[in-house]
Formats: sequence, C-alpha cells, structure tokens
Amino acid sequence: QVQLVESGGGLVQAGGSLRLSCAASGSIFSSNVMGWYRQALGQQRELVASITSGGTTDYTESVKGRFTISRDNTKTTVYLQMNSLKPEDTAVYYCNVRSTRPYYATRYEYWGQGTQVTVSS
Repeated sequence: QVQLVESGGGLVQAGGSLRLSCAASGSIFSSNVMGWYRQALGQQRELVASITSGGTTDYTESVKGRFTISRDNTKTTVYLQMNSLKPEDTAVYYCNVRSTRPYYATRYEYWGQGTQVTVSS
C-alpha cells in the first residue's frame, strides 16, 4: 500500500515563504503524476501544481512565478516551494499521486491528509 505524509505547513506573514514536502511510502509505479491541490474555507478544491514522471510541470495561473514544484524520484517525494505568499494563498494543501501499473494499465490515486497554510496580512 501507499501512504503520503505531508509536512511544512504553518503560519507565515505576507511576502514570506514556505516549503511543503510530501513523502510517499510503499511502491509508486514509474509512470505517475504528483501534484498539490488546495482548498480554502468555503471554496472549491483547485489544482495548484503538478509534475509528471517525465518532469513536465503545470501551475494554476494565480501561482505562476511564485510557486515551484519539484520531485525526488529516488525517494518518491514531491516538494512545493512557495514564495511571495499572499493572504489569498491561505488554504489546506493536499498532496496527490496518480499512478499507472505497467502492462495492466491499472490506475491508482492517493491523497495526503492535508496541511494547513495560513498567510497573515
């Protein structure tokens, strides 16, 4: 089985930085996409950033130029470096992994428990 453990959330002033980490235990297939979602109070969940096993990244428009997603393929760990944080970035951030088993094409999806990020003004 796979378990995602997140860390790095907390309280920070506007303009500050945080680095979120998500470590996956268990086996993750080579073909996969890892990403970060967030959900603010009273708002819908949105995709913040994602990175494929091939290294292709994608970001939602509101975080482009401020956030950077990266991964450690050996340890199957994904990071989200968040700079120039704004109060509107306040949300619960969730790690997500989508993986496909070779040959069988079986699809799997895993979620972290979520970590709170609060940006004060």
